[in-house]
Amino acid sequence: MIDIQAGVEAAVAATKTYTAELAAIAMLSAALAEDAARWEELQRLPGWMARTLDMDVRLAQVAERYRFMEQCVVLGRGFNYATAFEWSLKLKELTYIEAEPYSSADFQHGPIAMVEQGFPVMAVCPAGKVFTSMLDLLRHLRQEMRAELFVISDQAEALDLAHTPVLLPSGVPEWLTPMVAIVPAQIFTYYLTRVRGFDTDRPRSIRKVTETH
Repeated sequence: MIDIQAGVEAAVAATKTYTAELAAIAMLSAALAEDAARWEELQRLPGWMARTLDMDVRLAQVAERYRFMEQCVVLGRGFNYATAFEWSLKLKELTYIEAEPYSSADFQHGPIAMVEQGFPVMAVCPAGKVFTSMLDLLRHLRQEMRAELFVISDQAEALDLAHTPVLLPSGVPEWLTPMVAIVPAQIFTYYLTRVRGFDTDRPRSIRKVTETH
C-alpha cells in the first residue's frame, strides 16, 4: 500500500485522488530508476500544474460551446492513453455524455466510422514520441472528416487544428504530461456539468463509496 497523502477526498469524481495517484507512481518510478534527473523534473511539476489552473475562466467560457453535446470520443496515446480514459470517465460520471476513450491507433481501426461533420473529438496531444501519429490523425479528422476538435497540447501544429485549443505549459517531459494535461480536462468537465444544469457534487446513481460483490 502506498500513501498518496492527498488528504480527504470529498468529491465523488475523485479528481484529486487521480492526480495524486499518478504523482505517487511517478515518484516510485524515479526511485526505482535511481534517476536524479527525474527527481529534478518532478520538482517542477507543481509549477506546471499551477499554470493550468490559470485557465479556469477560459474553460468556463469554453464549456458553453459544448452544452448540448450528447456523445464524443476522447483520444490519447502513449502516456496519455490513461488521460483519455480519465477524461471520458469524468464526462460520463458528471455530465452523462456518452464519451468513449480510445487510443488514436485503435480508433482508426473501426470506431472512426462514427465521425461525421461536427462530431466532437477530444484529444490529448502533447509533444513526445506519439505526437506525429496523433497530429496526422487530428489533421485527417479536421480537414477530411470535418470533426469538431477540442485539443489539449503544447504544440502549435495541433492547436491550430482545433476549434477549441487548450495550451499546455511548454517544457513538460512527456512522462509527466498526464498529470498536467488532465487538469484542464477536469476543469472543463466541472464547468460543462454546471452549464448542463447538473450538480457536480451529487452525480446521479453513484455514491462516494461503492461496494461490489
